[in-house]
Amino acid sequence: MSKTSPTQRSLAKLRAEGCDLVQVVEHWNPFARIRQDLFGVVDILAIRGEETIAVQSTSGDNVSKRVDKIAESDAIAAIRRAGWTFHVHGWRKVKPRGQKVAKWECRVVDVS
Repeated sequence: MSKTSPTQRSLAKLRAEGCDLVQVVEHWNPFARIRQDLFGVVDILAIRGEETIAVQSTSGDNVSKRVDKIAESDAIAAIRRAGWTFHVHGWRKVKPRGQKVAKWECRVVDVS
């Protein structure tokens, strides 16, 4: 059974919300053995009409850490000047009352 990453869940969410283009913009750096985000903070870029959406995707427990990382980034001022919308997607599994099966829920924090 394969595990779906927060990034893959965010890609599906953005496509379901009608984004015209959705692309992962982080990459694996084999020399440093780490994943590197675009501008140090962006995992996914999406285009919906005239809107550009930058997304940092993570687990539900790490949302505040990602918001802090974005706020401290040297790139965030230029991203804001460019008019991009910036969201953090925090994914967690919840079991609704009376349900037997847990479902994935996304907390979206706007840090534009």
